[in-house]
Amino acid sequence: MGLKDRTPTTVDEYVDYKKRFNNWGRWGKDDQFGTLNHISANTVKHAAGLIQTGQTVSCANPIATEAVIPDKHRNGRPADHRMSVSATGSGDYIGVSYHGFVNTHIDALCHFFTTNVNDGGRLYNDRDPALVTDNGALTNSVDNWRDGIVTRGVLYDIPKLRGGDYVEFDSPVESWDLEDWAKQKGITPMDGDAVLVRSGMSDFWTAHPDLELTFPPNTPGNAPSIIEYLYDTNASLLGWDLQEAGHRDHDYPARIAVHEVVIPHMGMPLLDNANFDRLAAICNDLGRYEFYLTIAPLVVMGGTGSPANPIATF
Repeated sequence: MGLKDRTPTTVDEYVDYKKRFNNWGRWGKDDQFGTLNHISANTVKHAAGLIQTGQTVSCANPIATEAVIPDKHRNGRPADHRMSVSATGSGDYIGVSYHGFVNTHIDALCHFFTTNVNDGGRLYNDRDPALVTDNGALTNSVDNWRDGIVTRGVLYDIPKLRGGDYVEFDSPVESWDLEDWAKQKGITPMDGDAVLVRSGMSDFWTAHPDLELTFPPNTPGNAPSIIEYLYDTNASLLGWDLQEAGHRDHDYPARIAVHEVVIPHMGMPLLDNANFDRLAAICNDLGRYEFYLTIAPLVVMGGTGSPANPIATF
């Protein structure tokens, strides 16, 4: 089943993913980086060698200061942006609840537990969830990545692969889609790659303006089988625009199935709600889908993640 047989992940396989792809202890008991450990000095040097034109492109959505109507789940808490203007200059204040389905952000490894704490849930690397406090996380927090994430980014443009504008409800992104795209574009996966999956977020929401998000998600997006590809290729992180696909045909024991494996079990950061539309256009024009990628999280001490502005450089 799964990637080998090109069949969707079964419930039993999904449950087994939590053991099969578990990285606890792989990089030592004190590890705070998870799959970012796949990024070596040689990875960064190779990525830097991809810079040819110096052209840069942001992969972030604007901070959402207005509610998304009618969908409270996508942006129920709009960012608070206030301006102060005087005769001599100006300033502003921004407060943002960035987790959710609108603002571009990176998830830290304290963001999800393996299961409910009352059922013995743990953090990545078998740490106690009690270390995540009201005053901040004492482990697995985003400030561990203050020096930035620099690696080779690879865009997997699935609508282009399929000849459509966006991924359809009944056909989520599967692991073999990533494999097929890499083969089609002559891309050899490398240790430390940032796997960036485009599902066509902007076109999807334009076509479905009245859809209200539910849980498990009722949107198209990525199916759990992509976890196999991420693990087998030693990817450092996953970035996506539409996040999880709803699991209408499988009763996975999860609300958001991919998050609940890759963060607490694999130790993989997630770049949520990226915008790859401009990136896809540039990749298509240049005929190349690999680039130098930088992500610099804010230094939020004890934070469960950070707003992010990923930059691809060609």
